[in-house]
Amino acid sequence: MDRDPRPPVKAKASAGDKRARALRAGGLSVRYDVRAGVLTLLTGVVALAVAVALVLGGGGDFPMSPGEVVQTLLGNGAMAQEFIVLDVRLPRVLTALLVGAALGLSGSVFQSVSRNPLGSPDMLGFSQGAMVGALVVIVLFQGNNWTIAVGSLVGCLITGVLVYLLAWKRGVHGYRLVLVGIAAAAMLTAVMQYLLTKADLADATEAMVWLTGSLDGRGWEQVWPMAVACVVLVPLVLRHGRALRMMEMGDDAAFALGVPVERVRVVLIVLAVLLMGAATAAAGPIVFVALSAPQVARRLTRAPGPNLVASALMGSMLLVVADWAAQSAFGERQLPVGVVTGVVGGCYLLWLLVTERKAGRL
Repeated sequence: MDRDPRPPVKAKASAGDKRARALRAGGLSVRYDVRAGVLTLLTGVVALAVAVALVLGGGGDFPMSPGEVVQTLLGNGAMAQEFIVLDVRLPRVLTALLVGAALGLSGSVFQSVSRNPLGSPDMLGFSQGAMVGALVVIVLFQGNNWTIAVGSLVGCLITGVLVYLLAWKRGVHGYRLVLVGIAAAAMLTAVMQYLLTKADLADATEAMVWLTGSLDGRGWEQVWPMAVACVVLVPLVLRHGRALRMMEMGDDAAFALGVPVERVRVVLIVLAVLLMGAATAAAGPIVFVALSAPQVARRLTRAPGPNLVASALMGSMLLVVADWAAQSAFGERQLPVGVVTGVVGGCYLLWLLVTERKAGRL
C-alpha cells in the first residue's frame, strides 16, 4: 500500500488545553489550569490582605499597628484594644469573608445549573424570599436577631421549593428556571412592599435597616453559625463540581456520561439555597455579589466549568473590598455594604446585559 506523502495533521489545541497541565501519581492523572490556579490563589491573597487591613483599622477611627493587633489576639492587649479587635473588627471581617464565599459559590451553582449568566439568587427570587421571611418575623411577630435569621432562612427555602416546582416540566430547563424566578422575585417584592405598609414606624425602620444589607454590628453570634454552614455545605458543593461541569454541556450529554442529572440538580439547588439563606441570615440581603463574583472569576481565569473555588474566593474579595469602601471611601459617613454592592453590581448588570445582547444570547 502506498503511503500518504502528506504529513499528519495535528489537532489544534484550544487556549485552555495549552494552559492545562497534568499531575500523575501511579494510575491517577489530574489536569489543572496554571492560569486559573494562579489567579484563584491571587484572589484569595487579596481578600486576606484587605481583611488584615480592616482589622488593623483601615476603615475605622482607631488604627493599630500589626504588633498591637498580634498582641491583642494573643491576649496581651489593653481592654480597649481587645474590644476593638476581638468584639468589633475581627467578627465583622470574618463575617464578610464567609458571607462573600457563600454568595459567590451559590451564584456559581445557580448560573451553572441554569446555564445562564443571569441565573443568580438575586434574579431568581431567592433573595426576595429571604427578605419576605425576615419581614414577616419583624412586622408580625416583632422578632429578635435570631428569629429574624430563622425567618430569612425559612423564606429562602420555601421560595426555592416553589420556584423549582413551578419550573418543573419533565425536568427543569435553565431558561424556564430563570423566567419563573424573575416572576417570583416580582411577586415577592410586592409582598415586601405590602408588609412595609402594614408595619408601624419602629418596625418599618428596623426592617429597612435589615433590608439594606450591612456588616455593621456583626459579632461572633453571626460568625459561628456562618462558619458551620460553610464547613458543612461548601465541601458538599465541591464534591459535585465534576458533575456540574458535565451538566453545563447539556442534560443529554451529562446523562450519557453517567451523571444522574435531575438528582444532582436538586441536590445542588438545595445546597445553593442553604448557602444563600445562611448568608442572608448573617448579614441581610447583600445584593449582586452572587451575580457578579462567578462572572468576574470566569473572565479572569478564562477556564471552562463552574470555577467553584475561584467564585467563592472572588465573592469574599468583592465583599471585603466593598466593606472597606463603605467604611472609608465616603469620609466620616459610613454606608451599609449593601449600598456599595448594589451600586457596583447594578452597573455590572447593565454591562452584562449589553454584552449578552451584542452576543445574541438575549
